Amino acid sequence: MADKLNVVDEQVRVMEDNVEQTAAWDGPLFDAWLRYRDLIESASRPIGEAAFALHPPPAGGRCLDVGCGLGDTTFRLAELVGPEGSAHGVDVAPRMIAVATADLEREAAGNVSFAVADVETDDLGGSYDYAFGRCGVMFFAHPVPAFRNVCRHLAPGSIINLIVWRRKLDNEWLHTSELAVQKYLDHPEESDVPTCGPGPFAMANADVITEQLKYGGFEDIRLARRDLLYKIGGELDEAVEFNLALGPAAEILRQWVDRIDDVRPAIAADVREALSRFVTEDGSVRGPCSVWIVSGRKPA
Repeated sequence: MADKLNVVDEQVRVMEDNVEQTAAWDGPLFDAWLRYRDLIESASRPIGEAAFALHPPPAGGRCLDVGCGLGDTTFRLAELVGPEGSAHGVDVAPRMIAVATADLEREAAGNVSFAVADVETDDLGGSYDYAFGRCGVMFFAHPVPAFRNVCRHLAPGSIINLIVWRRKLDNEWLHTSELAVQKYLDHPEESDVPTCGPGPFAMANADVITEQLKYGGFEDIRLARRDLLYKIGGELDEAVEFNLALGPAAEILRQWVDRIDDVRPAIAADVREALSRFVTEDGSVRGPCSVWIVSGRKPA
C-alpha cells in the first residue's frame, strides 16, 4: 500500500512541476517557434538525419516521436519506415499538436498520428519498435520517470534514439547571446513568467544522460558526438531576433517583462556584434553546434 502511495505522490509532483513548462511551451515559446518554424526546421534537419543514419528506424516499424513539436520529425519518421510502418508524435503543448494535426489533414499521411501527452505521466498509446527525440528531452522536469514511461511503451529489444545539446562552450552561438544578455540582466529569483524547464544543456554531461537512461530502464547506452554548422538566420538581423526570441538569452529576457524596453536596444546591439563573426559568404549566419546522439536499448 505504501509503495502505491509513493507512486501516486511521485506522479502528482511530476504533474505539478510540468504545469509551468506546459504553459511556456504552449504560450510564448509556441509563438516564437511558429514564427521561426522554417528556420528551425531547416537548421535542425541535418542533426536529425545524422541520428537517423546512425540508428535508423526499422522498416515497417512503429515509431514514437517524443516531444514532436510541430511534427516535422514525425513526418520524417513515417517516410523512413514506409507505408507498412507508422509514426506517432506526442508533445505536452496542445497548440503544437494542433498545428501538426492541421498539417496532417493537408498531407493525408495514413501512417502518421499526433496526440497531446505528458511523456512523464501519460499513456503514450501502444507498443512501439523505436523511439526518437530531437532536442526535446532536456526540458523534462523529471527525466527518469519520463524514460521509464517511454521504455514501458517499447517492445523488448527496441531502440531509443535521442539528440541532446552538448555543453555551452561547444554551442557558441547560443552561449555568446546568453552572455550578452547577462551583462544587463540576471535570472530573477522570482517571476510570474513560465519557463521552459531545466534548459537545453541539462543533458550535456555524458554521465548524466547515461545514468538517466540507465535508471529509466535502458541498457547498451551509447553516445556519439556530432559537430555541425547550425543556421541561425538568413541574415544578421534575423539571427539577432531569433536568439532574442528562443534559447537561453530569450529565457532571461522573458523574465524581465517590465525592464525589457529600456535595455533591449543595447542587448540587441551586443548580440549583433557577438553573432557577426558567424556571417558566411552568402550572408547567412551559421554558428558551430555540437550534440550528443544518444541511444539505448530496452532489454529483450
